Amino acid sequence: MPAPHNPFKHAIAKGDLQLGCWLGLADPYIAEISAGAGFDWLLIDAEHAPNDLRSIVAQLQVIAGRESHAVVRPPIGETWMIKQFLDAGAQTLLVPMVESADQARDLVSAVTYPPHGVRGVGSALARASDFAAIPDYLTTARDEICLLVQVENQKGLAALDDILAVEGIDGVFIGPSDLAADMGFIGKAGAPEVKAAVCDAITRIVASGKAAGILTLDTEFQRQCRDLGASFVATDIDVTLFARTMRSASSTARDRLSGPGLQDD
Repeated sequence: MPAPHNPFKHAIAKGDLQLGCWLGLADPYIAEISAGAGFDWLLIDAEHAPNDLRSIVAQLQVIAGRESHAVVRPPIGETWMIKQFLDAGAQTLLVPMVESADQARDLVSAVTYPPHGVRGVGSALARASDFAAIPDYLTTARDEICLLVQVENQKGLAALDDILAVEGIDGVFIGPSDLAADMGFIGKAGAPEVKAAVCDAITRIVASGKAAGILTLDTEFQRQCRDLGASFVATDIDVTLFARTMRSASSTARDRLSGPGLQDD
C-alpha cells in the first residue's frame, strides 16, 4: 500500500485552481470549522502564528476528516524541522524566505529519503505512515509530498529563474508583504511597483511549468493573479476574518443598544 494520495499536489500540477485560507489562530476548533467551509487548502502557519509541533498535529488531525488539504508553513527551512513536520503527517510544505537555487536544492533533499536525500528514516514512529500501517511508505512517500517555496524579497526574485530550474520543486509562492517591505514599500503591498513585480514573477513561474501561488485579500488582484495562471490562491486569513467580524459585532451592538431612548445598564 503506497503513501496517501495528495490531491493538492496533483491539482496544481495540472493548473487547476485551488482556493485557500490562512490559519493563524492556532486552534483545532478553528481549523475544523475552516476545513468544513469549502476551501481547497488551508495553510497552518508556524512562521507568524503561535503554532508548535503539537498544535500542528492537532490541526492536521481535524483537517484530515474533511475535504480541505492541509499545507504547513514552517518558521524556517531547517532539515530537522521539516523532518518533524513530514513525520507528523504534513504532505505539503510551504517554506518561507527562499533566496537561491542552492537553498531550494537543500529543501528538496530534506523532503527526500536517502540515497537521494537526507530525510531521516523514522516512519515506524510516524503519523505519516499511519504508524507503520502503510508498508510501502518509505518507497512512495516522496511521490506525494508537495514542496512549495516562498520567494518574498528582491534577492529571491533575482534568483527566481535558477530556483525554478531546481527539480523537485512543485510550486513557488510569492509573498507580497515581505517583498513590499524589501522594495521600500513596507505596509503597502498594493503599491503599483510591488504588484508589477508579483505579476512578473507569476508569469515567469507559470512559463516554467511550475505552479504559482499568492496570498492577497485584494479581490481584484486575486483575479489578476489567477488570469496570469496562478493555481493556488489564498483569499482570506482566519485571524483577520475573526477580528473584523468581532469588532463589527461589538460596534453594531453598541450602536443598536446605546442609541436615543435606550439606557445603559
